[in-house]
Amino acid sequence: MQDISLDTTVNPAAPATKKPNWLRVKLPLGESYKHVRGLVDTHKLHTICESGNCPNMGECWGEGTATFMILGNTCTRSCGFCAVATGRPDPVDWDEPQRVAEAIHLMKVKHAVITSVDRDELKDGGSIIWYNTIEAVKGLNPQTTLETLIPDFQGRAEQVQRIIHAAPNVVSHNMETVERLTKQVRVQAKYRRSLQVLEMLKKGGMRTKTGIMLGLGETLDEVVETMKHLVEVGTDVLTLGQYLQPTKKHLPVQRFVHPDEFAGLRKIGYELGFDYVESGPLVRSSYHSEKHVIPGYGKLQWENENRS
Repeated sequence: MQDISLDTTVNPAAPATKKPNWLRVKLPLGESYKHVRGLVDTHKLHTICESGNCPNMGECWGEGTATFMILGNTCTRSCGFCAVATGRPDPVDWDEPQRVAEAIHLMKVKHAVITSVDRDELKDGGSIIWYNTIEAVKGLNPQTTLETLIPDFQGRAEQVQRIIHAAPNVVSHNMETVERLTKQVRVQAKYRRSLQVLEMLKKGGMRTKTGIMLGLGETLDEVVETMKHLVEVGTDVLTLGQYLQPTKKHLPVQRFVHPDEFAGLRKIGYELGFDYVESGPLVRSSYHSEKHVIPGYGKLQWENENRS
């Protein structure tokens, strides 16, 4: 296993403040970006690209792709890292699945990603809308591959099973951070419950995926331990990216992780047995997700890169 070093000394009173050069991104420009922008506005859709302040929005939208967020843009949880608004959500919009499917059709995307806020106040956790959306997208866009980035549904098997029954190409559920920091970072979520959700999905025949943010105060040993836990429950795809503080009210960045460290963690991920590892400062769970659909693609790419 490659020897890499993560700075394990964190001083919460003196968080990192100045962004390094490798985190600079281009502003959203171009006709493709404007086209996607217009479709999102016309169909009254929400995207995590905007709500989550994604640094890759310009690149992804410029290529005519976007990650749609269903069930509104107000979450019932108050995670310390997330820019999505917290509060009392609007009533469920039962026409939303068809609008999302139509927007994806108009955009002519080959691969679509759908995520949602947490809707813990709903008896079904929002899983029925999830099922309807997957069915609508597949029905109107039979050639489009689909990834769903789902909440934990409070670990309720019948709600997770609805996603399995709808059978998207990839089902993602983000761990976000290591076990020690979960209560602080994700508040209402539980580390072991998220692992159980990923295990349920895998046993249900799904290609599974998760993401972890770095720079919140985790140690290298904790990151590797989390990676091992994920391999144990059969997780196929792992994304690793730098946490960026969305507002002053959110958790501060403790450290900006160097690209070389991300490269080292990518190597460790493949050595541990992941099928695909996406690791870099600007990586987010939906970044390059069209490649995550293909079994074996990541490993083959890695082997080709390291062939002597």
